[in-house]
Amino acid sequence: MKSIKIIISFFAFAALFLVSGCKKSLELTPYNAFGDATAYETPERCLLALYGVYDAAQSGSYDPLNGTGNTVRGYTFGAASIEQGEMRGEDMVNIATFFQITYLSTYSPVSPNNVNIWINSYLLINKANLSIDGFKGALAKGIITTGVEAQYEAECRFLRAMAHHEMLTHFSRPYLDGNGSKLGIAYHDYAISSSASLDRLKSQPRETVADNYAKILADLDYAEANLGATIPVTVTGSTLPAGSNTIRATKAAAIALKMRIKLHKGDWAGVIAEGNKLIPGTVTPLNPPGTISPIGGWKLEATPAGPFVNNITTESIFSIRNDALDNTGVNAALAQMLGPNVPGRGLVSISPTLYNSTLWRCDDLRRSTLVIAGNSNANTPTFFTKKYTDYVNQSDYAPMIRYAEVLLMQAEAEARNAAGVSARALDLLNVVRNRSLSSPATQAYVIGNFATKNDLIAAILFERRIEFLAEGKRWGDIHRLVMDPIFTTGGIPAKAANGFSNANGTNYGCGNAIPALTVAAIPYSDYRFLWPIPQDEIVQNPIITQNPGY
Repeated sequence: MKSIKIIISFFAFAALFLVSGCKKSLELTPYNAFGDATAYETPERCLLALYGVYDAAQSGSYDPLNGTGNTVRGYTFGAASIEQGEMRGEDMVNIATFFQITYLSTYSPVSPNNVNIWINSYLLINKANLSIDGFKGALAKGIITTGVEAQYEAECRFLRAMAHHEMLTHFSRPYLDGNGSKLGIAYHDYAISSSASLDRLKSQPRETVADNYAKILADLDYAEANLGATIPVTVTGSTLPAGSNTIRATKAAAIALKMRIKLHKGDWAGVIAEGNKLIPGTVTPLNPPGTISPIGGWKLEATPAGPFVNNITTESIFSIRNDALDNTGVNAALAQMLGPNVPGRGLVSISPTLYNSTLWRCDDLRRSTLVIAGNSNANTPTFFTKKYTDYVNQSDYAPMIRYAEVLLMQAEAEARNAAGVSARALDLLNVVRNRSLSSPATQAYVIGNFATKNDLIAAILFERRIEFLAEGKRWGDIHRLVMDPIFTTGGIPAKAANGFSNANGTNYGCGNAIPALTVAAIPYSDYRFLWPIPQDEIVQNPIITQNPGY
């Protein structure tokens, strides 16, 4: 498999990849490349190795084994997870051919995006595992302290957990299908750095989804226990890069990711228990920024555009950093892909399936502040997201976890766990929704708006679609809800025509009829609901079972 090939060639240069060139998004001070014998020789080099793991999350390459290894495309989390997450769903439209394979579900075991998500995710995971071993070695030699080793390992395990879960949502059936009994992926919690570890890799089959989730949660439990509310200075005399509490994992990030994992499991009580650590007992729906996390002080920005005006915000619990010197380039940068063709590329627009919905208030501030009219790459008018606006330097961070997600996950879990219509869930929903209303005192939801608990759950799920539009979360919701007996998507929903773009007032408009959805829905039973395992993986590592139908 390509991932084995690249790992083999990676052995001799593991430390070099960890510490050279790949840390720009976190630390701009130049360092020379080190051989693996010296990669963890000083506290400074240990920190630089940690930065390299974050960089692997941001700057995975497109087809790294076939001559384009330096073409940064934002795998797995720098941009690709957001773009692929939207293109697998129905709320945004692929206008050109760029994301057509994903949008139309015509992927194969050799199509680029699914192959590169697989390869780059495992490369990120292996960098995390190599670094964990390096940090333990540095601790044994007295180079770093026990506390520093635990901090760095916790950050690596956070990224390892997030990468494995991202892969599960694309390559495996959801947890609720058979209570985790379906095939998951091979969970790599060891470094591939020798022939012995390579043999171990080649003898490790796909585990069950339940096994994968147990290991993800174990990693996140460790992360929570060993991360602080803020990032500490761990090297004497050094200073932290700006925004370190957002671009590195903190205790709140680990807890929030645990909430997401338990939401996918349908463990409502577990979500609530985790969320109670991050949400105060009393919330303030009419003053959204007044609801403040007891851990880390996270809170909503005052306006819906607030989280995107500046990359470092009060609600950006964890984001992947891009900057002018280290970004995902014109073929992946979020503003380029998801913005209009001037000054971006106009490749992905907002779909009328969501934009025209009567459930989305016409006076919702997210329409006026986070949507921009413009032309597609084909020079036809349409609407685009305005969440990412740096078309020149391409420095928009990739948002992974916002405090708004914490609040809406808790709202959903509270609503599902209650016997009737939950007042607590309603308040949490209103905290997020009210900041987008012109007159929240009169427009906020009240108990009387919901005849049953399911009506409230439906409102929370729709709020997620509006709030996280263009942030890549739609596919995760489709994946986890497909087995829900009431709120199932049934599979991959029907979509607007590939290339659809026309904002002439007929096709687009708040409350307008939704145009015919000519990309047919794909039922959950169809093999295309899952991505195929890369062909090279199957050929060179036969113990890995291909998903049926490919």
